[in-house]
Formats: sequence, structure tokens, C-alpha cells
Amino acid sequence: MASPDDQELRTQIHGPWQIVRRNEIYQDAWVQIRMDDVLRPDGKPGTYSTVRIKPGVCVIPVAADGTCYLTKEFHYAVGRDTIEGISGGIEVGESAEIAATRELQEEVGIVAQQLHPLGIVDPLTAALCSPTAIFLATDLSFTETNMEGTERIERVAMPFEDAVRMVIRSEISHGPSCVAILKANLILPNLLSP
Repeated sequence: MASPDDQELRTQIHGPWQIVRRNEIYQDAWVQIRMDDVLRPDGKPGTYSTVRIKPGVCVIPVAADGTCYLTKEFHYAVGRDTIEGISGGIEVGESAEIAATRELQEEVGIVAQQLHPLGIVDPLTAALCSPTAIFLATDLSFTETNMEGTERIERVAMPFEDAVRMVIRSEISHGPSCVAILKANLILPNLLSP
């Protein structure tokens, strides 16, 4: 059965591309894969495939003493444990700030009194649409976690400077975490100074 996206369009302009038909290949609660029939910028026919992932958040919590809390978790797609910021999807009708607050509590049992927006990251813009709102969290307190059944997350504490060094050495490779840590490094001295 064809979805509403699997239909002839009046050619839709999309930057220098023209979309002739949208073909949804797969969709679930987290991901959508689409292969569009297009006219390329050179005027020749072709296809362009994209993956859309639910928008998400990535949060870097840092305590007043400079301790940074990250996660260590096996990630199926890369097939290994990774250390990264607290990350998760934004639910329908939920703001990025609410999602960030929820993910902090669920994954690592942290409640932040202050969320400092650091912007949006669009990883792999050529074929992947997955906007991620990034935050620095401060004024922290601790509570119980409430992980999902698919999550086996270890909270990792380290001096914030060590997290910056881990990004530089590619020991932290999750794109939104890297950007959030490096941006936080620019503003954190002003936030933590007395």
C-alpha cells in the first residue's frame, strides 16, 4: 500500500534538485528511509536516498567542582562501548529542554537546575537528517535512574578537562557529544567561576 509520500508530485524544487517522486522505503518510531526520484542539478534524472532519525538531544552535565558526567554504553550500530553525553530522542509534543531534563534523570539520575542551550548539530548532512539539540547542564543533584529496557548505561564521572582531552584524542567520537563538550569548554569557565 502506498503511503502519502509515495506519490507523483508536481516537481518540487529542493535547492538545486527537483523531486519528481518520493518513495518511502521504511519507517518506524525512530527512523525513516526514503529514496526520491529526482532531477539532479545537472538536469539528468537520478535518485537520492535519505535517512531521517527522530530529533534528539545531547546533554553534558558538569558539577560545580568541574566533574563531568557522561555515559558508557554498548551501541549496536558501531558494535562497541562508547563514552558520550546523555542522549535520547525528543518525543512528539515535547520541547528539547523537556527531553534533555527527562533523559538526564532516566539515564544517569541527574537533575539539573540550569540547562544552557549550546545550539543544534546536524550530523552527516549529505544523507542523514537527525537534528540534535545540545546542552550544558549545571547546578546538579542526584536521584534514581529510570532506564528503558534496551538501555544498559554506566554513569562515568571525570574532570571536565579529561572529557575535552578525550574528544581531542577521538576517545569520544559521538558527534553531538564532541561538539557539546567543545562548546561547553568555551563558556564553562564563566559559569563555574565564583
